[in-house]
Amino acid sequence: MSSLALFLPSSSSSLLLTKQAHPTKGRAAAVVRCRSGSHEQERDGMALLGRRDALASAAACGASVLGFAGDGLAVAGQGLLAGRIPGLSEPDKNGWRTYRRPDEKSGGHGVGWSPIIPYSFKVPGGWEEAPVSIADLGGTEIDLRFGNPKEGRLSVIVAPTRRFADDLEDATIEKIGSPEKVINAFGPEVIGENVEGKVLATATAEYSGRTYYQFELEPPHIFITATAAGNRLYLFSVTANGLQWKRHYKDLKQIAESFRVA
Repeated sequence: MSSLALFLPSSSSSLLLTKQAHPTKGRAAAVVRCRSGSHEQERDGMALLGRRDALASAAACGASVLGFAGDGLAVAGQGLLAGRIPGLSEPDKNGWRTYRRPDEKSGGHGVGWSPIIPYSFKVPGGWEEAPVSIADLGGTEIDLRFGNPKEGRLSVIVAPTRRFADDLEDATIEKIGSPEKVINAFGPEVIGENVEGKVLATATAEYSGRTYYQFELEPPHIFITATAAGNRLYLFSVTANGLQWKRHYKDLKQIAESFRVA
């Protein structure tokens, strides 16, 4: 038996689905409890709940159901996907918010890896976290996706430094190599093709003693910020289509240049 507790927009409301295997195809014995304050409604396991019934029960509780994933349910409340820990701050005076990777977020990217060192960046209003799939370009090394359908999208790739050397356990971007070496080696993982002839600009910046390589590529329209910490290389990319690039170039560049690793 498996269960999934889901929190609704009200902090005092929740939905609990408990699912049990059942020989009837496409069905499951389930307990669906809706809690709101001190009140609780329950549909017990005496009834067989199929996909449609479970959706209806969740809707009755006020939850937004995104879909089924295997034997579980993916449910959102206040725009949050199951398993995702929010990391956005409140807007500043200009409407920008800071995302910091939560310490509690899962994703060590392989057995024996140390915890991922938290990173942060800033985005304008309207940018939200998006689900990450292992089918994405970069596979399990993609740690985060964000986007705004009108402005562009971004991603964070966390790659092992041992691709360059086995002894880089406390890596810096300088130890990995020059900006040219880094973009030629890892740029294809970001854009899906060779970067030769696509790098329009390269810059180096330093914040709190850590060096960052910054690149602008075209085509596609993309900014890439790279740095290293622990035993990982961090690749932060901000991209957009032609129209978005033209309209929001300044903001997209500011997002890319705001990337920091603690």
